[in-house]
Amino acid sequence: MKRPWLEPFTWPVIVETNRQLCLPKGALHQPTSDGCEQTRQLWESRHRRPMTLSEATDLCRRCHQLAPFCNFNGNTFVAVIRRVIARLEVPPEQAAALRSLAAHIVAGTATPEERTAFAGILDRLNSTPGAPPATQP
Repeated sequence: MKRPWLEPFTWPVIVETNRQLCLPKGALHQPTSDGCEQTRQLWESRHRRPMTLSEATDLCRRCHQLAPFCNFNGNTFVAVIRRVIARLEVPPEQAAALRSLAAHIVAGTATPEERTAFAGILDRLNSTPGAPPATQP
């Protein structure tokens, strides 16, 4: 099912998420000179579009790989996709599995088996008659 999953997460929200993640660790919160602008353009051109949850996860992964910030790039985009998944009306154990698998995909550490498991859960959600939709903000 295609939805504008990432629409609430404007670029300023992404920047603030990174700042909040850096603050407790005393890590430098600063854009990178070679990745930030490219990532911002990619994000702003796509985040409002309807897409599948798999596509939203992949956009977060791509943005993480472009390294727009000096620190916590992975954590920033993992936090975004986890917030998206938190809006799904699914059983807690399924939500936990989706959060974990999506986090590994965004971080670039997912095994082929994890990618397959993620796709399988999404397929089941999309094919279940009367499956509860994701809530919109």
